[in-house]
Amino acid sequence: MGQKIESLNDNLFSLAEQFRSLQNKLPDQCLELDDLGKQELDILIVPSISMSPRDTQKILGIHHWEERLLPYLALLKYPNVRLIYVTSQPLHPALVDYYLHILPEITLLDTDVRKRLILLSTYDSSLISLSSKVLERPRLIQQISDVVKPEKSLMICYVSTPLERELSIRLQVPLYALDPDLEHWGTKSGSQKIFSECDVPHPDGSQVVWNTRDLAIAGAEVWSRNPNTKRMIIKLNEGIGGLCTGILDLEKIVELKKSSQVEKAEEIYKQLDSVTFQDKSEDWASLSNRIQEQGAIIQVYIEGNEKRSPSVQGVITPGGETKIISTHEQILNGSDGLLFQGCAFPAEAAYRLKIQELGRKVGEKLAQKGVIGPFSVDFLAVGQPDENGNLTWHCQAVEINIRRGGASHPFTLLNFLTNGYYDTTTGLLHSAKGLPKYYITSEQIHEHSNYRGLLPDQLIEIISEHQLHFDPSTETGPVFHMMGALSEFGKLGITSIGNSHEEAKEHLDRVMKVLEAI
Repeated sequence: MGQKIESLNDNLFSLAEQFRSLQNKLPDQCLELDDLGKQELDILIVPSISMSPRDTQKILGIHHWEERLLPYLALLKYPNVRLIYVTSQPLHPALVDYYLHILPEITLLDTDVRKRLILLSTYDSSLISLSSKVLERPRLIQQISDVVKPEKSLMICYVSTPLERELSIRLQVPLYALDPDLEHWGTKSGSQKIFSECDVPHPDGSQVVWNTRDLAIAGAEVWSRNPNTKRMIIKLNEGIGGLCTGILDLEKIVELKKSSQVEKAEEIYKQLDSVTFQDKSEDWASLSNRIQEQGAIIQVYIEGNEKRSPSVQGVITPGGETKIISTHEQILNGSDGLLFQGCAFPAEAAYRLKIQELGRKVGEKLAQKGVIGPFSVDFLAVGQPDENGNLTWHCQAVEINIRRGGASHPFTLLNFLTNGYYDTTTGLLHSAKGLPKYYITSEQIHEHSNYRGLLPDQLIEIISEHQLHFDPSTETGPVFHMMGALSEFGKLGITSIGNSHEEAKEHLDRVMKVLEAI
């Protein structure tokens, strides 16, 4: 038995070493920002949603998130770049044509571009992750291997897990993303440690716990340190998008705030059954079981009448440089405004440079830990009026995501559409024409039953009929994504671009008016 365990450990060590050896071959460039010039490069895109199936199965049309990386087709403007794009189900041809049509410097009928875009599929719409599907298909792996030049290639994905690491090794293609051995830095508890280490303001909270008794004890400790707190928030350590997030109301037991920690812990334990959830399909029985699987933390809930949820996006290059590429306002809903619905670029001017600098500190600390690839930091900004009635904003970091998030693809799209330049001194992106650009994006447009049954090419006909195209001459207008989810789920994503927030909102409102009349 001892020899088997030793052999297993040796194998895991070997895999980790192979993975790191491959990553050492990555070019030290940011695909979103840097000019790839004339270098030869094969970019393998495997947009696998390798997350907990219990979370992802709640998201309508989750495998259509694989379409989020289609803006990277813009990289085909470089004559020596090839893209190999793998999906669960084949992409509708109209989707590909749509992106090739709107992206600058790419001609729809250019046969060379078509030759350098290779689309592959597993023909499998099950809820298991795309990476799992590929790994289960040795012939598909061989097909990819026959196409990709390993010595001049890289792989990008949505999130990096041991599945993506295994796929990277099997294909001998380096993965431009987090080493899965470091994924704990992107958990809720790992985020708290990073914030503490780089002195970034964040809500007081516990370390990770693995059962409800310890959760109650941890909650009592946090309450004792913060006796005036009214509510506490419970988060699964690996939760996504606000799913499985619970709110514990301390007002019901406020008389205990001066009691001993033992008394507080006992009463908190009794109150856990009354925790409220953002996701109405969740309940305490379900969450308590999942705490045993992945752990949870409990934090002070930040109160405020004027409260916003900005975020910072960045990339850590293989050479260890941290590049901040955007800030956003997250658009949230749910009973306490914790469920991600979309975002707007850029974040509020009053604090965008402040959170940008805090995000840079986080990125530099992650780089010291060995992290590479995309990351984001979510904040809470609370506005407090001064003596003149003007708001002063106080920002606290709440979590780190070391993956491509909901704010990643719309910014990538904007950048590629406008050949933009992100100015870190202002937090604005200027197009090649010198104009600052703004957008609002939503992925939750699925309120109307008439959307169901629409095919991508039929939507594009509606777009043409009502002149809802993105206009390259003004670099404004709506861009549609996740069109593949329309027919089955009636779901659609839109990124509406303008020369101001107001103009972006006007374009979005116009789209919604047309869609509601279908």
